[in-house]
Amino acid sequence: MLTASATTSPASRGRRGIRAARRLLLWVVVAVAALTAASLLYNVVTSGPVGRPAGLTFVRAGHIQIRYRAWGTTGSPVVLVPGAFETADTFAALGADLGTDHRVFAVDLPGTGYSQATPPFTVAAHAARVLAFIQVMGLTGRNAPVLVGHSSGAAVAGLAALDGGRRVAGVMFLDGDAEPLAIPSFAHDVVIDPFRTTAFRLGLSLDWVVRAIYDSQCGPLCPRLTHAGVEVWRRPLRQPGNENALWATLRTGIPSLTGAQLTRLHRTPVPKSVVFGVSDPQYGRAVPARVADRIGAPPPVIVPGRHLTMISSPRQVAAAIRALCRRSAATAG
Repeated sequence: MLTASATTSPASRGRRGIRAARRLLLWVVVAVAALTAASLLYNVVTSGPVGRPAGLTFVRAGHIQIRYRAWGTTGSPVVLVPGAFETADTFAALGADLGTDHRVFAVDLPGTGYSQATPPFTVAAHAARVLAFIQVMGLTGRNAPVLVGHSSGAAVAGLAALDGGRRVAGVMFLDGDAEPLAIPSFAHDVVIDPFRTTAFRLGLSLDWVVRAIYDSQCGPLCPRLTHAGVEVWRRPLRQPGNENALWATLRTGIPSLTGAQLTRLHRTPVPKSVVFGVSDPQYGRAVPARVADRIGAPPPVIVPGRHLTMISSPRQVAAAIRALCRRSAATAG
């Protein structure tokens, strides 16, 4: 005797398969619509303004408001330039140490801190704003500062040294090589709105996510982040315009210098220095010496820590900056 399944025709099985595929497609469409609606709603709910902390200091430079911090009242000037997702507050320990015998300034670059988030967010625009800050603060002539660029801020400091000429007395690459980050050109299209905004805001809202990133980049020598410490990193990224700056940077790449610019920096007579953490997870052991050779600096200074050495080893980094300032003074002498 033939069973029902045995008598089912290929055409019948095909129709059943089509119906199943249609049901699956419908469920996928419904799920995507629901996720999109939830994402849009979350983005609306979390889009309210986040206020600035009290007591911030600003100066108008390059047609925008630049936020900065300052330490010390005597000695030659030093300007600290932060990297991606960093602010002037990142340099608090270093500024306090170096400020005992130098005038130290740290800025927020537009797009990651409390400075006015005005595009473009390119290395050229950032370098021009640093030079405008130097000018408006009166750090000119024999009062020209040493620039210290951390991580991607090294490219900003390097270009400012190239464009600024005698307006810059020295330049240090701190935990950075100023070279382009290897991000595929299609990366910014992989996650689209509203989902990328939801993912960013959701991750930023979780203390443990911020702590995990901080711990991986700073290491065991750094103080543990309290909730207030988490806010120091999180709150600047929630300022108006900074999300758009992040997406713009994802499209164009982090600040970096071209090979030709690095060659020019090597040839320029401005005193240079390179400092890296011994356990920096972003760079191999051979990178510091290669960076120093590339920009025409003496052998690199290696200090304890990972990628945030201004937090893990402020005294050692301050000592390296003082040495660069002495070389700069001798050169100008």
